[in-house]
This record gives sequence, C-alpha cells and structure tokens, in this order.
Amino acid sequence: MSPQPPLDLHAHVHPDIDPDELLRLGVVFAATRSLDEADTATKRADEHTVWGVGCHPGLVGAHKAFDAERFASLITRTAFVSEIGLDGESRVPLATQQATLDAILIVLQRKPRIASLHSYKASDEVLDALERRPIRGAILHWWLGNELQTRRAVELGCFFSINPSSVRRTNLLDLIPLDRLLTETDHPFGDRGSGASARPGLVTTVEEGLARRHGTSASTIRATIWRNLAQLVSVTGCAQLLPRTVRRQLIAS
Repeated sequence: MSPQPPLDLHAHVHPDIDPDELLRLGVVFAATRSLDEADTATKRADEHTVWGVGCHPGLVGAHKAFDAERFASLITRTAFVSEIGLDGESRVPLATQQATLDAILIVLQRKPRIASLHSYKASDEVLDALERRPIRGAILHWWLGNELQTRRAVELGCFFSINPSSVRRTNLLDLIPLDRLLTETDHPFGDRGSGASARPGLVTTVEEGLARRHGTSASTIRATIWRNLAQLVSVTGCAQLLPRTVRRQLIAS
C-alpha cells in the first residue's frame, strides 16, 4: 500500500467481491445491512477492507432477524459496526428501530467499536439514543441535521463522515471541527453524482472540497482524516481487530 491511501469510512460492498478488486480501492470500511450479511463478510480476511456488522434501519427483515447476542458475537471479528441507526421514512416502525439501536448501543458500551450511524429524518432521535447510551467511536454518516442538532452532536463527541453530496453543505461544515471529520462515499448512494467513475474509496471530491473550505491541500486533508481515524481507534481500543496493513498505516500516520 502506498503512503496515505484514500480512506472511505462508509461504503456498501458485496461480500462476495473478488479480493483483487478490493486492493484497488484504497482503505474501505464496508457497511453491511443485516447480521446474515455481516456473518459472511466478517469471515473474509482482506488487507485493506474493514468489514462491518450492521442492521440497517430501513430493512424489515434485518430487524426481524436481529439478535443482540449474535450481534455481540459477530463484533468480536471486527473493529467496525455499520450500518446501524434510525430512519424516519423506514417501513420498520420507529419503536422497533429504537429497540434494535438501544440493544446495539448497550453492547457497544461494553465492547467499543467504530460505529457508523444512519440518521435520515431522525437526527434528534439518534442523538437522544446516544445521549441515553453514550458510546465511544460514534460516527454520524451523511449527516443532515440542522445547526442546533449539529452543535449538539459535536458536544456529544460524535465524528462525521462526509460524502460527495454532503461536502456541498458548507453551512454544515462550518460547525464541525476538522478533527471530527472523515471521508466516505456511501457507495452506491452518496456518490451518484460521480457518474461512471463512482466506486468505493473514491473520496477525491470530498478531500478537494474540504481542502478548499479550509484553505489547505487535499493531501493535508487526507493526512488529517487518517489522524482522525487513529483517534477513533485509540478511544475504542480496537486496533488489534483491524487488518494488519491498516494498522501499519495508522502507525505511519
């Protein structure tokens, strides 16, 4: 791996993908949407990919099949939990989503992980959940909260992963400290405007947008993002669950 590869903190990748394809993507934190998908994905041993354990708030079947003990067992394989959270437009009743998220947060209080949270049209509800069950390592992915909600999230210690869509929300970026920012694609959803070039790991647009916003270079932003990830790994104490190549890059960063 070359120095300072791109870092994608939230993308969706099929767990049957060829390992050689993953090697071309940089370092990708790959979100899963159900415990069954996570069970398959976290059995892999890819050099640059961190597979997550997730229960997507939008999937009825994932919630019906969710089991807190199985979730706790699956996260012994990985440093990453995703995709979890709440969705205000989901077909899954909000009370069901909240019960699943609460069960997940209880586990994460005992076993901290880097956790990427979905909060579409449920910003206050996700922040309420994090306030009731504080965890280390929370990342709000593709955050759409307003100014008051964003300030509250910062006070709660949350990090934020920014994709090509959200990097255009300059009013939001003014409220988030640079040392709380991470890059993501949310492929294939958050990078639709990238056209035929869209793929996991392609965070150049985000890096360049953040660089313009902060009056610096894209390479400096990438170095900052790696330092921010190192901070998350430190506070969650999950370094040994990361692929060795990623651990080496964190040490170099």
